[in-house]
Amino acid sequence: MDTETAPARPLTVTVVIGSNRHGRFGPVVADWLLTHVRDHPDLALQVVDVADTGHLPTTLAPTPEATAALADITPKLSSADAFVVLTPEYNHSYPAGLKNLIDWHFTEWRAKPVALVSYGGLAGGLRAVEHLRQVFAELHAVTVRDTVSFHNAGASFDDDGRLKDPTAPDAAAKAMLDQLVWWGLALREARDVRPLI
Repeated sequence: MDTETAPARPLTVTVVIGSNRHGRFGPVVADWLLTHVRDHPDLALQVVDVADTGHLPTTLAPTPEATAALADITPKLSSADAFVVLTPEYNHSYPAGLKNLIDWHFTEWRAKPVALVSYGGLAGGLRAVEHLRQVFAELHAVTVRDTVSFHNAGASFDDDGRLKDPTAPDAAAKAMLDQLVWWGLALREARDVRPLI
């Protein structure tokens, strides 16, 4: 996005790190992703990590523990203009902890764009992405077309957490985030003029 079309105020984007599995690989991919979001001039970053939401019951019961956990999470979702969701693929889908976090919220997702970044084995997490598209459509959110996926993710990064060949992922991240900005601006303006009923 050039300076002539830069937004008057940056879009607030909340990155959701979607894995809470013991020994997870997610933080390696997240570090790479967060660098790209921070470097994008039109985005202001917030982070929600599913690993920090251990007190959210799957029953969706508003327990004191759930209320305390949501006190930090919900404002970051509510104030976001856009989202980037980072997900691994577990058993051909996305993790239960991520679904639980999504299900605890409804209006926070409405009429906002969601970009999807995935990692996994041969499929690169793309089956998880396709399932998430259906979930976010039900929540009246818009998923952007372009994604970033890491096939055989463990072999893509070196021991220091750096991509061995960043050329294609970096280009994919730029395309995805540029689309996210376009949708984020369009939907923010639309919500200001005509809230979704």
